[in-house]
Amino acid sequence: MIRKSKVTDGTAAGQVGIKKKSKVPGVMITQFIETLPEGKSHPDFTRKPIALTIQEGKFAFFKAIVIGDPTPTVTWSRNNGDVSDTSRYQSKYDSLSNEHTFEMPNVAPDQADTYKCFATNEYGQATVTVVLNVIEVGFKKNKAQKQAADAIEGDFKSVLKRKSKVQPKSEQPEKKEGEIDPKFWELLISADKKDYEGICAEFGVTDYRWMLKKLNEMKKEREEEQAQFVKSLSNLRPIQVNADGTASFEIDMDLIEQSSSIFLYKDGEMIPYTKELGDKLKHSLKKTGKKYIFSMRDLMPEDAGLYQLDVEDVNMFSTDFKIPMVDFLVKIQEVKAKEREDAVFECVLSNPFAKILWFGKNVPLEQGDKYDIEVSEDKLIHRLVVKDCMVADKGIYCACAGIKSCSAWLVIEADKDAPKGKKTARKTTRAGGSGQDLQKIAQEQQAKLEKEKEERKEQMKASEEAAPPPAAPTDTPVVAAASKPSSHPPVVEAPTTGHSPEETSGSEMLNQPLAYAEPEITSGLSDIYALRGKSAELQVKMNIDSDGTWFKDGKQLNSGAGMTITKDGNSHELRIQSCSDESSGVYQFTSGEHSTQGKVTVGDVPEFDPDDLHKFSKPVIVRVGQNAAFKMPFPPQESLEVNWFKDGTKLKDGGGVKIVRERNHSRLLFRDCLRIDTGEIKIQLKNPFGAIEATSKLIVLDRPGPPEGPVKTVETTSSIIEIKWDPPKDDGGSAVTNYTIERQQTGQSLWTKLGDVSADKTSFRDRNVTHGKKYNYRIYAENPEGISDALETAESILAGIMILAGPPGAPTVVSASKTCINLTWTPPEDDKGVPIIGYQVEKRKKDTNEWMPLNAVNEPIEDIKYAVKDITEGSEYEFRVTAINESGSGDPSPPSEMVCAKNPNMRPCFKDPEDFIVVRAGNSARVKICFEAEPPPQITWLKDDEKISAWINIINTEGTSQLVIPNSKRSDSAIYTIKAKNSVGEASFDIELRVTDEPKVPGPVELEQTVHGKLVISWAPSPDQELDDRLHYMVSQHDSLNRVWKTIADRLFTNTYTASNILSGTEYHFRIYAKNDMGLSDPSPSPTWGTNINKVPVTSNGIISTEVSFERPPSILVPLKVHTPPKGYQLFMTCAVRGYPAPTVSWYLNDICINSDNNYYITNSFGVCSLYILQVRSKDSGEYKVVAVNSFGKAECSAKIFVRD
Repeated sequence: MIRKSKVTDGTAAGQVGIKKKSKVPGVMITQFIETLPEGKSHPDFTRKPIALTIQEGKFAFFKAIVIGDPTPTVTWSRNNGDVSDTSRYQSKYDSLSNEHTFEMPNVAPDQADTYKCFATNEYGQATVTVVLNVIEVGFKKNKAQKQAADAIEGDFKSVLKRKSKVQPKSEQPEKKEGEIDPKFWELLISADKKDYEGICAEFGVTDYRWMLKKLNEMKKEREEEQAQFVKSLSNLRPIQVNADGTASFEIDMDLIEQSSSIFLYKDGEMIPYTKELGDKLKHSLKKTGKKYIFSMRDLMPEDAGLYQLDVEDVNMFSTDFKIPMVDFLVKIQEVKAKEREDAVFECVLSNPFAKILWFGKNVPLEQGDKYDIEVSEDKLIHRLVVKDCMVADKGIYCACAGIKSCSAWLVIEADKDAPKGKKTARKTTRAGGSGQDLQKIAQEQQAKLEKEKEERKEQMKASEEAAPPPAAPTDTPVVAAASKPSSHPPVVEAPTTGHSPEETSGSEMLNQPLAYAEPEITSGLSDIYALRGKSAELQVKMNIDSDGTWFKDGKQLNSGAGMTITKDGNSHELRIQSCSDESSGVYQFTSGEHSTQGKVTVGDVPEFDPDDLHKFSKPVIVRVGQNAAFKMPFPPQESLEVNWFKDGTKLKDGGGVKIVRERNHSRLLFRDCLRIDTGEIKIQLKNPFGAIEATSKLIVLDRPGPPEGPVKTVETTSSIIEIKWDPPKDDGGSAVTNYTIERQQTGQSLWTKLGDVSADKTSFRDRNVTHGKKYNYRIYAENPEGISDALETAESILAGIMILAGPPGAPTVVSASKTCINLTWTPPEDDKGVPIIGYQVEKRKKDTNEWMPLNAVNEPIEDIKYAVKDITEGSEYEFRVTAINESGSGDPSPPSEMVCAKNPNMRPCFKDPEDFIVVRAGNSARVKICFEAEPPPQITWLKDDEKISAWINIINTEGTSQLVIPNSKRSDSAIYTIKAKNSVGEASFDIELRVTDEPKVPGPVELEQTVHGKLVISWAPSPDQELDDRLHYMVSQHDSLNRVWKTIADRLFTNTYTASNILSGTEYHFRIYAKNDMGLSDPSPSPTWGTNINKVPVTSNGIISTEVSFERPPSILVPLKVHTPPKGYQLFMTCAVRGYPAPTVSWYLNDICINSDNNYYITNSFGVCSLYILQVRSKDSGEYKVVAVNSFGKAECSAKIFVRD
């Protein structure tokens, strides 16, 4: 937003300059008078000139349309040169279109510049800028060489005609005493208000009123300048160091003209940059949307300085990059933490540093629920605590101090004991740390810094004594020594003097001598806070001896009634003997036309109730995981600040800490307390009159920490092992009651409890040991809260002296291949009386000296043979073996013979090949054959003993060969032969490839009965019969009695079939299917065969029979029985059937006819029907049914078969 401000340029005497906003972007309007007459207006542009890029020698022009009443006068100018030459510049006006034109015929390269157009009338002026770029025609060698030389030998400002307001150090004039560095104002314009105090302290500015007034004026001017080129500026982030070792600052900037030039400066000197970090240059400026990010890499101490970003000739942002002289004495170390455990990174700096930057996986980390950032009182020790670690927290963490950084890994071990699907409980332990005594290192460094500080003081004192005494000062400078002012006015406990410098006229008057013709106030009043019942003083100093009057809240004051007014030369004092509530008010001192005032506020230091203080001082004792709460009442007061501290560190609300502030009390809550939360708790009440503190203590009880190690071996003999340890560093808040000792024999998994010892004894003697064996020990500390984690021996302890086994026999190579070498060896001849528990195998590669173990000593090989698989094909190795007993590994065996890791020579052989493959026509056919051979064989494929055609693909890989036919046809059916041949021999194998398709339907079906009870079925062959020698036929039957289709014949390679048991008076239907390796064709149906159709007549030869008729329907004489045969056994089933004519008997399994199934042997001998199964299978279980049918009826019986496994 463009703000109004008064200007001095472009206005006549007595006029004002009021900035106005135009509807056209980039137009700046100055109104000369505050109120315009009715009907009058200041100038404005309705159409502004447009930036132009044109070729040398062309006709260049700018056009503009202006409005205003009275009609404005339009003039043109350029930044670097004049436009008075009418042969090169012509201004024209078209009254019809109201267009003002600025023409440049035959434009030349030297006319490239920034031009300005002014529209002026008696009420104001409108200004707009436009850029002309001229493209030179051809390449002018001499000029190019001159420009290159200027760019190399000169500086960037002389070439580009660009200058920064902050001059380089080499060009800065000698600074006068009291003069303020221009860098001070540049930093203030771009800084947040919260940073003003620090910047003023750095540059020694103490007159804040004058500073703020001057800064507001400069900000208005800067915003007006910026409005010519940008629409908005926001999100100004100062420069800081990143986790990847680069430094960067950011700014959101919306440019009016995207072609505007952007420049970067460091300490007033222009610096080149690229658009992407990582190119050859050190600096880069990357644009993403409206965001501009400046970055620089390879940081060095000389990179410190003031960095500025300008658009054209206007500064947009300034930031100071400070590189403190600090380094890491102790760097952060890798931390291995268990899941749900806290992890700690800590470091020590060489110089005090208030706050360093922490990064986790390149993301800045802040204090909160997940992270605790801690700093010691001396600001040398910095600590990051990653709370409640999860697997997702693993990664690289980094600490940055200035341009120095160090990083380390956080490794999270998953909790294998956690139940699946459930979250484990949070652990109370911490992992990590530097492993060093950081406090000791910090104290040593602090002492070193103090010593250096004293040495510098001595040097300064010596130089001051050697220097001549300075002349008496003749002025009162505004700029004082840099000191950080207090956030509150001073509290008066003894007589005090307020002061407030008056506004000065600027830095140009700082060094003028004090020579006043009239009385002036040199030291005025300021606001103070006075304690009730104490005295207070107000003091004013004048430049000359003069009289003055004191007022309080507008009423004149005189000495008396507890108030004394004195005058001592130039100094005037007002003393309040005993301050009370009536003493509060605004005090004013007046001398002539000059006056100064200050406010006096009377009050008391905060107080605690004695009973509440006594109650608060009692320690709060809780167990780990519980909440701890502190509450402190206090009288309600205004401007009361409440702070909580733990061990001297101020607590913040967040994470496991909750701070509640009410009007008359404050509460502190620790959630889920850990052992590390134990410490001194302090509450501080602070107001402008002073502060008061109350102290308590938080004790968190937990099981003790593990005993301090390492475990020391006091004595070891063939029958005794005595060990010793130190008490735990942390007893968990309550005294250790006893220690528990456990033992494990090396090589075994069982831990055995040996006993307990009292807390005052930190040693144990184990008398039950075996000579030559090794043992591990665990020691636990116990207190009323529980048992600690174990302290375990770092190495096994040997009972007595070490007895090692002799060397085994040299390993023998049983077999060798490219992936495995099999070894065997003999045990040592002398085991020294100690049993051997296993062996260790080592390998050595040819032309190397290093023996590499193939198994660890604690993972011995129990057998005397081993398959070595960690080898490289083609390499040569030798091996040796070491015997292992309870004392460890003995002497190694002699090495084996050198053996090469390669397969032995062998004749080619094929692995489980298929000899018959069926493929549907049109699909790709693949014949894959696996083989073994050494050396690799030569592969040849043949088709019907002839070479295969070129369009058949052969793909050979190690141990495999494939024949691929992309689009197979029936003509590809053949016998394919693969031949493999190497130096050892050769082998071949035949594969029959059948390319076929589903068969076509057979021809018409004919039925003919030549014998009673039999029917001849014949059909025309399928069109595919001649193409497929494996094609056959299947016949299905359906009759009016069963009404179910059943297969009566299969695998028929002829075109006829004789159906038997054809009954008179029954209708029959038949279907003929063509069948091959791909499946069935559609059926070819037969004509219906029914009663008296094509019957064979039966002649009686004229004999009349008077015999008795025996015809009867079928009946079951002996039914089937239930059987439960074991799997694989034989089964024999029988039943008896009678009927006349002799019935046709059919067998069914689960309602499926099995008469034609070759797995069953079925007989019918004069009505005794039998079924025989040679080996019973599981699928033979089910319901078996016998159906007997003749022309008079049907009979059936059934039984179930259960096959046992």
